[in-house]
Amino acid sequence: MPQARLTRRRLAIAVATALAATLGASAAAVPASAVPAVGGVRTAPAATTAGHPIPYPQGGRLDGAGVTGFLTTAPETGTSTWRRYADGSGQAYSSVTYLRSTRTTDFLVFQGSYRITQRNMTTGGSLEIPVGSATGDATYVGAAGDAVFTTLVTDTGTVLRKHTEADNNATVTGLPVGATSLKVAPATPDHARVTFLQGSVGKWGLIDLATGTVGSIRDRTVGFDAVSATHTAWAVGETTDRPPQVFAADLVTGAVQEIPVAQATSWGNFHVGLVGDWVVYGQMGGWGSSRPGVHYPLTAYNLTTKTSARLLDHAHELAPAPDGSLYVRGGLLGQGEGMYRIADTGSEAPKVEKVATTGEPTEAVVTNGAVPAEVLDLDVNDGFTFRWNASRQVENATVTVRHVRTGKTQSSTLCCGIKELTFGWEDDNWDEEVHNGDFTWEIVARPSDGIGPNAVSTGTFKVVRRTAPHDFNDNGTPDLLARDSTGRLWRNDLFYRPIDEQLGIHAGEPKALLGSGWNIYDRLEAGGDLGGSAVGDLLARDRSGVLWLYPGDDVGNFGGRIKVGGGWQIYDKLAFGSDLTNDGRPDALAADTSGGLWLYPGTGDAMKPFSARKKIGDGWGIYNDLVAVGNLAGGPAGDLVARDESGVLWLYLGKDDGTFAPRTKVGGGWNTFGQLIGAGDADGDGRPDLIGISATFYSPSLYKGTDDWKTPFRSAETTYLGSPVNASNLVF
Repeated sequence: MPQARLTRRRLAIAVATALAATLGASAAAVPASAVPAVGGVRTAPAATTAGHPIPYPQGGRLDGAGVTGFLTTAPETGTSTWRRYADGSGQAYSSVTYLRSTRTTDFLVFQGSYRITQRNMTTGGSLEIPVGSATGDATYVGAAGDAVFTTLVTDTGTVLRKHTEADNNATVTGLPVGATSLKVAPATPDHARVTFLQGSVGKWGLIDLATGTVGSIRDRTVGFDAVSATHTAWAVGETTDRPPQVFAADLVTGAVQEIPVAQATSWGNFHVGLVGDWVVYGQMGGWGSSRPGVHYPLTAYNLTTKTSARLLDHAHELAPAPDGSLYVRGGLLGQGEGMYRIADTGSEAPKVEKVATTGEPTEAVVTNGAVPAEVLDLDVNDGFTFRWNASRQVENATVTVRHVRTGKTQSSTLCCGIKELTFGWEDDNWDEEVHNGDFTWEIVARPSDGIGPNAVSTGTFKVVRRTAPHDFNDNGTPDLLARDSTGRLWRNDLFYRPIDEQLGIHAGEPKALLGSGWNIYDRLEAGGDLGGSAVGDLLARDRSGVLWLYPGDDVGNFGGRIKVGGGWQIYDKLAFGSDLTNDGRPDALAADTSGGLWLYPGTGDAMKPFSARKKIGDGWGIYNDLVAVGNLAGGPAGDLVARDESGVLWLYLGKDDGTFAPRTKVGGGWNTFGQLIGAGDADGDGRPDLIGISATFYSPSLYKGTDDWKTPFRSAETTYLGSPVNASNLVF
């Protein structure tokens, strides 16, 4: 007790000393991202979490910190809740509630229209003070420590009264005559702060809670955002019109010093606190905002050592506690959101201790709502719609999907200021080629509030499809091979524009030169996947009748050739790449010059791709072109189209044993084309299609499959392949 009286006496003497009203010069400008300091920058130690932090309500406003507990308010309902530090238990109140404390005891103050109730949280005792709005009624003007304050208008002026359990109606002395518009708030455990008007001039002073006496009165040119036993501190200019400034004044000497703060504009809510010799300041409420402006983290500046320490990455509210510490609702990267206690321990930086948690991370986090499974089958799905959820609003979210083998990427920037992120990744052949194989994806999102690093989430998946006979670079779209008159072999990747069917097939990636010397062969054919690779293979017959296999290398070219066998010069028509026996392996058809048709069943072995031939028919000499088109009409096996000398096209439906049902007439006029090519699924609808190449190659056409054997093709669509070949080229 003697020590308490000594402390109050010292503060009363300090308050009696006039404060200097002249402020120092503005601090030099520093980058907005820097934590300004004099004498060096120090980083606060990581927040300690002794035991398990108690729960803190998400979004709850911190309205007070006491000896044994703290008070929060839910902004959406106005409900206040008292919670104990020990275990987080407490009680909710619907009325307007305030927390006030002495050094040893907490009090809840409930404001009603006709009564102010003060509850002692240690003894459970209550004090009730009648108030009202009628003439002669007392008016509630605030509370501090163990006291409730009211004013009463008398014939001699406004009287300020102090109500405690010990004395329920004491008059506060020391106020100047004519003081009006009085308001009282906590200052230190031993003092309350009173603000008032004297005429039109704003004034303030400190009330000694033990004696009920007001000390020195000063103009509001000296601020009072925070008051401790030794200093007062305040901020000015914390709105967008000018950069904020922070000042501190010594209560004994009156000396004022400016705290070095980043000289950049903020968007307001700049708060100041005091912890021992440290001035604590920062921009409040930036976390979760969609307008970041300039970010000021919660920073402490030591008035003695002139050093700074970054305490928290952001803060919402500051609440001074009776023991001289400061409780803060805010967050620290790596520690999360909640309530932190800031205390001066005499070390190089204040101690930061997390005492309550909301369970939320301070850094922005992106969680996976829907991402591709380990394997994505593009024969079943056209693509995938990614969905992510951000822990708070993000902007400039960039999604990148990368094909591992080729390095090709597809990127998109999503809209700003959102928490739900959606990215449609489709295999639509619209200026993009989706290869088979392994992919990685990454989303990088910047927090809209500017607090913390970018949120990042990554993953992998594999794209698979059935092997297409004319797909040599493993991207799901057909390729046309062309040999020019000098023997050079070219690959032309195709894609189909689905937005307008009249756009038809176009050349995709730039045509690729695969090599020279290919004029040693008199026949080149796409063979399908003959050896178990992921792409189609190439068959080439030399002029002596030897057939060679060039296995696809997955990137659009071919490996070294493998000899298949000799004697193939007896055939004048060849058709490769379709599964005619329904065993999952591509087979070969060959018509000899006498009209006999032969089946070469596929083996799946690149070293010996075909087993012994079987004759399956005669009379095929009437046709000048045979095309293995795949399963064109939904039957059990691959089908065949044949063009006769008069230009009539006939469909032969496969019977899954290598033979065919009787032919069906498709239509006439097909002799306008020099070559017919079963390119596979050119438009991505799951049905095989047919491409007709004119003799001059100026007007190639696409015939899309219908899956109906009666009318197996739709009307022709013009293709736009540029000029990958000329009239002297062979296209297949």
